[in-house]
Amino acid sequence: MVYDSTFIDVQMIPSGYRFDFPNTIYTVWIAEDGIILDFILIVIYNIYRISRISACTSERTMKLSVKSEYACLALIYLTKHHGKEKLCPIREIAEAQHIPRKYLEQILISLKRGGYVKSYKGAEGGYRLAKDPASISVAEIIRFMDGALAPVESASKYFYEKTPIERSEKLLQVLKQIRNHVSEILESVTFDKLS
Repeated sequence: MVYDSTFIDVQMIPSGYRFDFPNTIYTVWIAEDGIILDFILIVIYNIYRISRISACTSERTMKLSVKSEYACLALIYLTKHHGKEKLCPIREIAEAQHIPRKYLEQILISLKRGGYVKSYKGAEGGYRLAKDPASISVAEIIRFMDGALAPVESASKYFYEKTPIERSEKLLQVLKQIRNHVSEILESVTFDKLS
């Protein structure tokens, strides 16, 4: 059994749930008390590195997809140019944010369908935000691109599905607390704060 030395009074939840963070030294075991805040601080520090939740032999993911990361980067770039007359061509966004152009095209089509960006054709065409960046939260974009912020579907408010975790009400409550903290942080960050 592995314990992170930063946690005191660790009591393991049955099944040994843990959060692994690649490219870091963090392995965080979920304890009954005192772990949620520390876990959230690690999430903020490693927001783009959140990796897998492992339980026995089955795996569930709680991570940003590359698609979601690129969507956020594209919106940050468009936010920097919000309110300017000049439109942002795909080529310019792709080069500035190091996003493969073909992949970016698909992401911008999705964001356009979602009402987050507008596109204009022609020689001077390109993209711009369709909304005030102060009204678009990071949580909203991650949910739009990837789905639930919750670590398991049964802990999700918007994407609920039945899962085995529901057999343990205490464990489900811990995962809902994680969902609430992650959601609270990501809901509070809007794109105007990121540009």
